[in-house]
Amino acid sequence: MTTSYQDITQWAALDLSRAIHSRQVSCREVMQATLSQVERLNPSSNAIVSRVDTETLLAQADERDAQLTRGESMGWMHGMPQAIKDLSNVQGLRTTLGSPLMKDFVASEDGLMAQRMKAAGAIVIGKTNTPEFGLGSHTFNEVFGATRNAWDPSKSAGGSSGGAAVALAQRMLPVADGSDFMGSLRNPAGWNHVFGMRPSQGRVPMWPAQDVFIAQLGTEGPMGRHVRDVAMLLSTQAGSASSCPLSLSNGPSVFAGSLDSDPQGQRIGWLGDLQGYLPMEDGILSLCASALTSFSGMGCRVDEARLGMPPEQIWQAWLVWRQALVGPRVAPFLVNPANRAHIKPEALWEHDQSLTLTGAQLMSASASRTRFYQSMLALFEKLDVLAIPVAQVWPFDVNLRWPQSVASRTMDTYHRWMEVVIYATFAGLPSISVPAGFGENGLPMGLALIGKPQGDLDLLKLAHAYEMANQDMIARRPPGV
Repeated sequence: MTTSYQDITQWAALDLSRAIHSRQVSCREVMQATLSQVERLNPSSNAIVSRVDTETLLAQADERDAQLTRGESMGWMHGMPQAIKDLSNVQGLRTTLGSPLMKDFVASEDGLMAQRMKAAGAIVIGKTNTPEFGLGSHTFNEVFGATRNAWDPSKSAGGSSGGAAVALAQRMLPVADGSDFMGSLRNPAGWNHVFGMRPSQGRVPMWPAQDVFIAQLGTEGPMGRHVRDVAMLLSTQAGSASSCPLSLSNGPSVFAGSLDSDPQGQRIGWLGDLQGYLPMEDGILSLCASALTSFSGMGCRVDEARLGMPPEQIWQAWLVWRQALVGPRVAPFLVNPANRAHIKPEALWEHDQSLTLTGAQLMSASASRTRFYQSMLALFEKLDVLAIPVAQVWPFDVNLRWPQSVASRTMDTYHRWMEVVIYATFAGLPSISVPAGFGENGLPMGLALIGKPQGDLDLLKLAHAYEMANQDMIARRPPGV
């Protein structure tokens, strides 16, 4: 039976890998199918940018086929098309960071994540779109424009890995990479009905980087349409690197193994809206609570949980840390004062706020972060996993910069509407967004599961069990796909 291009783009990443290695399909056919899907859908979604020309990609696919003919395989991603988030370097491609100041910068070497995926056999077809400097959970910039939600092009794709999530949902990529500081792997995954995982702090080393000792809140990580694919990509991204002294050294190969497990008896704590502290748009809490019933059906125990520290204290400590880390990233672009006119106001705000911070303030915020981490450890003495909505709002108008209010509460910063995602980040814990379903508005929403310290594998196993129990809902595809 002949395999059509559209059949190829529907396959899970691991199924595609097996088909390539069994010679059921050629790497050239996979590349042609992928580029056909990109040509058909990307003009309206604007997920993939800085594309490599077709002839170059087909030549690389032919070389991968020749390697297989010789009995050589580079790894599980052999011949698989991949697009790298436009915050990470790929040799010979632009790394714009979504900034007009960087629109002509071409990387001279691969970043560590691109190196590892290329070494596993991936062929880079371009970059995925991101907001300027990766700031703000809404993917738009002055270089490429906005990325549109896979389910409704009038809505935001989320961010900052919005291009990656949409490319996945629209079957333009079999698996995708992203990065996460303030929900940037989790929010766009939830808004586009795919899986996005923020690994444990240090699990996926990031290089090049300005600082490798203090700046640990941001991390790269995997996205996929299936949990097995997420885990497999994590096995490629993870692993220690000498350039990153705080990276975790335990072997990443465990993520390439079986995820089958019996979740019966696991204890899940439902954080909800933190007893009314977090404003939520109508329908989000009820949808996520409904998704939790799947865990009850699998034999898990689901109970209400409370953070062991006032959330406003956590937020204030978070603000100090974020400004201390983000401000210096923007600072080099302001050596020339004329550049202020070409940097978005949200980035300027982060930079300007950071100028007033003192070492004493950062140490005080670090002490608050330590107390928060200890409170999370206390929670995990009684619970195995925490659950919370992945966003406080539904995907909003793509033409808005950010929600000015949520449930009639005014947002006092450009990112306060995403406060819900900071708890896993601030404690350095693994978190995965799983599809929760669809609201009455027809838009998708995600449920974030938060695991114990370095409990990435156990979290993936639970998410996999959830996927197996909800296959029909998770298999839904966006219009036109």
